[in-house]
Amino acid sequence: TFKSETQTLIENNVRLLAIGDFNRMPSNVCEKLFETIDKTSKNKGLTLILALSYSARWEILNAVKEVARDVMSGKTKIENIDLSLFPDYLSTKGIPDPELVIRTSGEYRISNFLLWQIAYSELYFTRKLWPDFRKEDFYAALLDYQSRKRRFGKISKKV
Repeated sequence: TFKSETQTLIENNVRLLAIGDFNRMPSNVCEKLFETIDKTSKNKGLTLILALSYSARWEILNAVKEVARDVMSGKTKIENIDLSLFPDYLSTKGIPDPELVIRTSGEYRISNFLLWQIAYSELYFTRKLWPDFRKEDFYAALLDYQSRKRRFGKISKKV
């Protein structure tokens, strides 16, 4: 339940955030979710981000609509829209892009998840199902990640 999990988050200094289309969720669930987010907002340890009723296409479409509104209202000029401005309109505003994405279940696809944010993330795929994913599996993903050379879209000669 939110009540017991909220206490666990607080005890472990975890800040909870959530992204997604909350209008599609029951209001009582949203109320409890936002209470938990508020109660953990000052925690400085790990940040846990729940993607609920989330779709990257939905997120990007909403960001484009917000940009259009800001241009139409005069808040921003079309010439000022660039790769550094656009992320400010995404659900993950203020949150760094992930360096590593771990995809469980043996699937080799992204499934409409954080499409903008993972452009330069390293991807790790495992056959383990999420409920079976343990600390040892996480360490294996980290070891694999450590062995990689991040190029951020460049070819290896330019690194």
